[in-house]
Amino acid sequence: MRRKLEVALVVSFVLGAVAVAAPPQTLHLVVCSPGSPGSTQEAQPRMDAFAKAVSAKIGTPISAVYEPTDEGGAKQIASAGLAIVSLPFFLAHEQDLGLHARLVAVQEGRPALESWTLVTQKGRVGKAEQLAGFTIASSAGFAPAFVRGAVKSFGTLPQGVKIEQTTAVLSALRRAANGEPVAVLLDGPQAAKLASLPFAAKLGVVAKSPAWPAGLVATVDAKVPEKTWMAIQKVLIGLAADKASAPALAAIQMSKFTPLDEKSLESARHAQGRQP
Repeated sequence: MRRKLEVALVVSFVLGAVAVAAPPQTLHLVVCSPGSPGSTQEAQPRMDAFAKAVSAKIGTPISAVYEPTDEGGAKQIASAGLAIVSLPFFLAHEQDLGLHARLVAVQEGRPALESWTLVTQKGRVGKAEQLAGFTIASSAGFAPAFVRGAVKSFGTLPQGVKIEQTTAVLSALRRAANGEPVAVLLDGPQAAKLASLPFAAKLGVVAKSPAWPAGLVATVDAKVPEKTWMAIQKVLIGLAADKASAPALAAIQMSKFTPLDEKSLESARHAQGRQP
C-alpha cells in the first residue's frame, strides 16, 4: 500500500511539473486593412518585429501576419485571437467573426478620428438621387454597407448605384474630374491630398461622414482571457510613451493606441443601421 502511494505521489509531482513547465499558448494577431498597399510577404518582417516587441513586454508569445484582402483577413481572423483592422472591415465582420472593439489604432500621420469624403465632378451632383447610374469607387468598396453609411447624411443612395472597391483612387478621381459617372469615397489621408491634385478644381465635395475611428484593435470571440487582454492593453497604450518601443510602432505604421471612443464607434454603427 505504501509503495503504491509513493508511486502515485511521484506521478502526481511529475505531471504537475510538466503542467507548470508547459509554455504559454501563442496568441495570433492578424492585421487587415483591405485596399491598403503591400503584400503579406512584404509586411512579414515588420509584423515579426512588432510581435516580438509586444511579446517581450507581456511575457506571452505573439505571432502576427498582415492580410491585405477582405476575404483573406476574415479567414485568418476566424482562427486568431487578436486583430488590428480598418473600421470598414470591423463593421463588416463584427458580428460574423465575433469581434470586440478594444482600442483605437492610430496610424502614422493620421488623427484618431477621421471623416470619409464623397467627391464627384464639381457641380454635377447636388442631391443623392442624382447619383443614379453612378459608380462609387473606394478603398472601402468591399463593404457596401459602410459606403452607404458614410454618405448617409447626403441621403439614401439610389438602388442603381454601383459600389466598387479600388486601390487606384487617383485614377478614379481623374475619371470623375473628366465627367464620367463616377464618385469617389475617400478616407482621411486621401481627402487631405485632394487639393494638391492638378485637376482638383474640377472636383467637388458633396458629402462627409462624422468623425469615426480609422482603425481598431479587437479581440476575437472569447479567445483571449480578460486577464491576458488587460496586460496586452496596458502594453499597447504604453508603447507611444516608450522611446525604445518606437521601432515596434513604426514597424506597423502606427503612432499610438488609444482608449476606445465608444461614441464615435456607435455613430458608425448607427449610420449602417446597426447596433453593437
